[in-house]
Amino acid sequence: MKPRAPKADELRPEYDMTELLKGGVMGKYANRFAAGTNLVLIEPEIHHEFKTEKAVNDALRLVIELRKIDGRSRKTATRLVGRPIPSNAIHKPAK
Repeated sequence: MKPRAPKADELRPEYDMTELLKGGVMGKYANRFAAGTNLVLIEPEIHHEFKTEKAVNDALRLVIELRKIDGRSRKTATRLVGRPIPSNAIHKPAK
């Protein structure tokens, strides 16, 4: 493997990194960010069907409503999808 050339310093000379980082706290807003974020990796073949986040959310809401009507079990869901469904992925409504 070729050794990497050192990156050129792009910071303007009037900025002093020791002063800029003096009061910095690593991860200061990490908990706030994580609390409001829910990211899911969508497989490519699904992405082609749903171009926007609204389309994905609408489809998921429909699935939730259909499951409430049909009352499908985890076993049935596994058969339909063709692979085991993690237990934390199936929402069971409170009785």
